Amino acid sequence: MNLLYPLPDDLNEEVFTELVRQGRLRIERIVSNGHASPDGFWYDQNEHEWILLLEGEAGIELADGEPVYLRRGDALNLLAHTRHRVTFTSRPAIWLAVFYR
Repeated sequence: MNLLYPLPDDLNEEVFTELVRQGRLRIERIVSNGHASPDGFWYDQNEHEWILLLEGEAGIELADGEPVYLRRGDALNLLAHTRHRVTFTSRPAIWLAVFYR
């Protein structure tokens, strides 16, 4: 399986592809294409999320005001209930997201 290609034909919305689900572990490929969180929206998840940017660039804003800039190969671990939002993504940005408890 190649996580970079082929990309989905329709990228008007982000595309989430579940790759693995086992017990309290879930791994997804996320393809963004200039997407960002809506104004005022914050993720506040019940599970931890480790993300690896496989391709492109993206910005994450943490609720404490800290901006995080990610480039290809960068990873970030977000503990459960770490409020965050996506401020921008390149066209495309390809993520590997590992959700765990």
